Amino acid sequence: MTRPDRMLTLMVPLLALALFLAGCPKRPGTSIVAAPPPGASPPAAAPASTPGPGIARPAAAGPAMGGPSTAGGTATLPRPAEFTISQHLADVHFDFDRYDIRPADARTLDANAGWLKKNDGLILIEGHCDERGTNEYNLALGERRAQAAMNYLVAQGVSAARISTISYGKERPVCAGHDEGCWARNRRAHFLVKTR
Repeated sequence: MTRPDRMLTLMVPLLALALFLAGCPKRPGTSIVAAPPPGASPPAAAPASTPGPGIARPAAAGPAMGGPSTAGGTATLPRPAEFTISQHLADVHFDFDRYDIRPADARTLDANAGWLKKNDGLILIEGHCDERGTNEYNLALGERRAQAAMNYLVAQGVSAARISTISYGKERPVCAGHDEGCWARNRRAHFLVKTR
């Protein structure tokens, strides 16, 4: 066997081994996050798990994080039935399959934040979706929408300790039609208040 033949015999298995060990590179996952206004503190990270319908999530758990607590030191979860609609707080809406705050809705949230800073009480932000998608997907998306609205309010100076979020996914539509007009109305963050 000649020297070039021996080199080729050694190179082919080494090249195959190198390709096997390197594998195919994977693209990193990406997500869309609404950016707070310039000069605002960074928003809190979204929770790792999504609550089911009827389960409220406090903005910060326990007294060490500034969340609501009882005398025993455990976080209290407000019941959604304790909250009412306020004529001073307007819903914000979202594009299909998105949870970032649009410019027109940022102005709505600015007005909501202004009213909330002047008035005491707890806030419950409900995340809602349109009818498309699975229940699980829409519950997670509704939670992201509620969290995006909460993060924006916190960046505007509303205390995170006052805010709880809940996701209803597609379970509570305000419009029952099966067209884009109704779907757009159902993709929302809805605000409720409870006086202390």
